[in-house]
Amino acid sequence: MTRYLIRRLLQMIPLLIGISILSFLIIKAAPGDPLVVYIDPNKPPPSAEDMARLRAQLGLDQPIPVQYVRWLGSALQGDLGFSLTGRRAVSLEIADRLPATVLLGISSLLLALVFSIPVALFSAIRRYTWGDYLITTLSFIGLSMPGFFIALLLMQIFSVQWRWLPTTGMRNVRESYTGIQAAIDIGQHLILPTVALAAASLARWVRYQRSSILDVLSQDYIRTARAKGMTEGRILRVHALRNALTPLVTLIGLSIPQLVSGSFIIEFVFGWPGLGLLAVNAALKRDFPIIMGVTMLSALFIVLGNFFADLAYHFIDPRIRYE
Repeated sequence: MTRYLIRRLLQMIPLLIGISILSFLIIKAAPGDPLVVYIDPNKPPPSAEDMARLRAQLGLDQPIPVQYVRWLGSALQGDLGFSLTGRRAVSLEIADRLPATVLLGISSLLLALVFSIPVALFSAIRRYTWGDYLITTLSFIGLSMPGFFIALLLMQIFSVQWRWLPTTGMRNVRESYTGIQAAIDIGQHLILPTVALAAASLARWVRYQRSSILDVLSQDYIRTARAKGMTEGRILRVHALRNALTPLVTLIGLSIPQLVSGSFIIEFVFGWPGLGLLAVNAALKRDFPIIMGVTMLSALFIVLGNFFADLAYHFIDPRIRYE
């Protein structure tokens, strides 16, 4: 087991380096000049000498391989560069937005997890009934509807028409709440983006989990347990559900990057001040250091998500062994 862990951790290094190279090349190939953010339309345009001096200060006059090596050396030391628009360190920009994204990501994952297992279990044990057909139909609708449409639909119904919940942001900008009132205010702003972000995951997890439960219920050891007189509830709890959780562990592991990047579209629609909104604004303003920082942080969590999902297999299914 220890050898497997060490081997997997070492495999992450070339993978992350490859992702960083590919991301860096894509960013550099994008149209537009990042120095355009330094041009104030209300002032006379800077001279060519000033632009060349600024380009040299930022290292943009160097060949792309040299720029990448300099960025990689700084990133390994914890320095992700400076934001071209915010004039702050990228690490500080990410640190400011990370708590909001983690809060949204954890809330959506918990919501999807809490509802997906019982709904999938009900759909599996009530196979080919009206309840199963209803859940299947709703799942396909959730999978086919884009996230931004669900977000706008929720906003239109609960914020615009019924005015039950706030529309955008994380806090009420007109009030300065503290203590419990502040937590309630954040919770009210959190509901709609959480539901919108969890909708696609919930629909996907229900379909996977239903298929997995049906596959487990058709196994020989389930028929043996029934022949011994074991109750259906105990069969589901002890034998079926635990063995059917393996696909869900994979999906949860792949969903861990939402804790970092969230959903760019969801955060942008709801104005949620997380990394998703930061990355979208950075892309619109050609703030390449911010884009690179958020991309690599998301890639790191994707790799770690797969790693911890593999470890979880061992604890859920004792038959799985790693050498």
